[in-house]
Amino acid sequence: MYKSVLITGASRGIGFAACEGFLKAGWQVFACARDIHPLEDLSKEYPSLIPIVCDLRDPEEIGHLFDVIRQYVDQLDAVVNNAGVSYIGLIQDMTAESWDELMEINLRAPFLVIKAALPGMLRAHEGVIVNISSMWGTYGASCEAAYSASKGGLSAFTKALAKELAPSGIRVNAIAAGAIDTSMNAFLSLEERKQLEDEIGLGRLGRPEEVADLILYLCSEKSSYLTGAIIPLDGGY
Repeated sequence: MYKSVLITGASRGIGFAACEGFLKAGWQVFACARDIHPLEDLSKEYPSLIPIVCDLRDPEEIGHLFDVIRQYVDQLDAVVNNAGVSYIGLIQDMTAESWDELMEINLRAPFLVIKAALPGMLRAHEGVIVNISSMWGTYGASCEAAYSASKGGLSAFTKALAKELAPSGIRVNAIAAGAIDTSMNAFLSLEERKQLEDEIGLGRLGRPEEVADLILYLCSEKSSYLTGAIIPLDGGY
């Protein structure tokens, strides 16, 4: 019998790599993204992949997302909140609208997704939630104050929610990802990338597959005693 997972932001980067990892491990994967075209070839290879269009800024679309999921399973075994956006710039140049949109996707959407997934997990008295946070939520980053705030909030939410849900058999953890080689970091010039790599202990950016491997571990029985953790995966930054 398939275990089932919902992965948000599934069409690229860490989300796409996580889809591949779970599919290879035999899970049924509900892949949520605003654009699911990048998932088409993968869905042809794996019938257990169900791509679903969803704009996580819209609570009604999240409701529709779970309507679709319930056509396949009574409850999810795991939820991976991976979708996120960044903002690079001075805080005095940031509009309130840009702040709100970033918080909607990086912090409100995980809350709404978890809230929708919880009834089934609570009935089953089991489940796993993995939130993709950032090392900037721990250290803070100049010119990324809003992004750092959103990820710091997500990490705090993870730790508090883990305590709230532990008596119900539901584990909640987060990955404080470092600089990962995805399109989110494609704006870096060669000089900026080299400077960033020099600040990382291992001297390189991480690969999406390395984050995906840790996500799969956190959703497996191998981590059955691990909850409330914010796990750094930053190459020793």
